[in-house]
Amino acid sequence: MAGTPLPMFPLSAVLFPHGSMSLHVFEARYRALVRDCLAGDRRFGVVLIERGSEVGGGDQRAMLGTRSVIVRAGELPDGRWLLAVLGEAVLEVDEWLPDDPYPRARVHERQVPPGRPPEVGELLATATGRVRHARALLAEHGGAPPLAPGASLDGGGDATVAAWQLCGAAPLSAYDAQRLLAAADVAERLRLLTVIVEELELDLRRMLAAE
Repeated sequence: MAGTPLPMFPLSAVLFPHGSMSLHVFEARYRALVRDCLAGDRRFGVVLIERGSEVGGGDQRAMLGTRSVIVRAGELPDGRWLLAVLGEAVLEVDEWLPDDPYPRARVHERQVPPGRPPEVGELLATATGRVRHARALLAEHGGAPPLAPGASLDGGGDATVAAWQLCGAAPLSAYDAQRLLAAADVAERLRLLTVIVEELELDLRRMLAAE
C-alpha cells in the first residue's frame, strides 16, 4: 500500500524522535515548504543526506528518517525562516516523489514493537552511564560540555523515550546516529548506543596517549 505524501527536508544531520532541532531556512524551495507546512499540520520529514550537499539538490537521501513538527517559526525580513522542530516518530520512505517545488515522499510510520524487553532497565542504566562518562571525558579535553548533574534522561519513566533522549545527548557522528535511528527496537538501540560510545571513548584515549 502506498504511503502518505509528506514534505521532506534532507539534512546533513539526524533528528531523533523526542529530540529537537533548530533550522535556518534560506533556499527558496524550503521557504515554500515552510509556508505550506505552516498552512497545514506543521509536519514534514527529516532524512539524512547520505551523499551530496544540503544546498542545490542532487543529493542521495536515506530511506529512513523522522517525522517532525514545527513548534516555533519566525520569518525574517528577507524571507528566511528560523524554525524550532520536534521529532515525533521514525518514518520509512516508500517512494520519492518529484521535487516540485521541494522534496516530497510517500512515507509510513515505523511501528514500535509491543511490550518492553525485561533487560531494558539494565541496558538503560548502562547506556546512561556511558553517555554521561563520554560527555565528561570530552569536556575535560575541550569537546562537548558535560551533561548537567540534574539533566533528566529517564524519559519520564518511558524507556523508549529515555533511549531517544540518550541518543540525542550522546556525541555521535551522523553515520552512527542513522544506525541508531534504524535499530529495530529499544533494546537493540541501547546496546548499539553503548557500543558506539565505548568505541568513541577508546578512540579518544588512544589519541590522547599518542600526543
